[in-house]
Amino acid sequence: MEPNPHILKHHHITLSVGTAQEDYDFHTKVLGLKSVKKTALYDGDEPIYHLYYGNDLGDESTLITCFPMRQSGRKARPGTGQIKTLALSVPRSSMKFWEDHLKKHGIETQHSERFAERMLCFNHPCGIGYAMVGIDDDLRRPYSNGRIPAEFGIRGTHGITVSLRDAESSEEFMHYGWSGKQRRVDGNCIRYEVGSGGSGCVVDFLLEPRVPQGSWAYGEGVVHHCAFKVENLDIQSNVKFRLEGLGFTDTSDRKDRGYFDSIYVRTPAGALFEATVSKTEGFLIDERYEELGSRLQIPPVFKDREQQIASYLENLNY
Repeated sequence: MEPNPHILKHHHITLSVGTAQEDYDFHTKVLGLKSVKKTALYDGDEPIYHLYYGNDLGDESTLITCFPMRQSGRKARPGTGQIKTLALSVPRSSMKFWEDHLKKHGIETQHSERFAERMLCFNHPCGIGYAMVGIDDDLRRPYSNGRIPAEFGIRGTHGITVSLRDAESSEEFMHYGWSGKQRRVDGNCIRYEVGSGGSGCVVDFLLEPRVPQGSWAYGEGVVHHCAFKVENLDIQSNVKFRLEGLGFTDTSDRKDRGYFDSIYVRTPAGALFEATVSKTEGFLIDERYEELGSRLQIPPVFKDREQQIASYLENLNY
């Protein structure tokens, strides 16, 4: 059987974080990303913010999206079977700037290296692991609001790291079901790249056989899922059929998320992946460019409770 060629690159990564204000300040004031959308979680009946950050238009592979869970009181248990860290692409020449900048904001950093890539590691205020990776040839355009010089700005996602106890079934999933290629090993880490490879296409599996299983439910302090771009709905359907044919039947039906359509699959390691097709209008579907991310957009499923939800959600100062 040939590998599935249709997974192109990261689309977005979604985290379950602490408070909305803490998360908003971290991503917009510390990391210098743009708030491209403020909406609410589409699933369930309890209102929870869904905050999107990225470059100027929220292009695919620049997006970090967050569910602030503190208001709900729900805590998650970090562990194996989850996406453990998110790595962001920045110019190699900017690494000293970022180290000093994060220190000024009281954020501790550590230097590391993986697959000959220099990494500056730090944590989101809720504890989720982040890293800056120095890249020389990333042509994605950064957003600059003046807090971070454009020449040092974040280009987008670089990679994710999935913690797992055993790699065999995950390697089968990545090779045949998820377009993984260019398999490489560095110590206890196995790297795959999807699509054309490079920054924004990296999936690392970190073998941690002694780490207890983490939780999968919504709750503060863990990554919820990583979404990957596929080109259109027909291909998305083919990805689903392909996965189910391989035996990965914990795959959802298509879900309309307002700005994109999604199917989800629980990978053998436990991490949740998503195959995503962007709507043509993207984030401009319900806001003009000049207003992008400026006010709360209530999902259609909650429209009859718009005022109630707006007043229930924690206050967020922009």
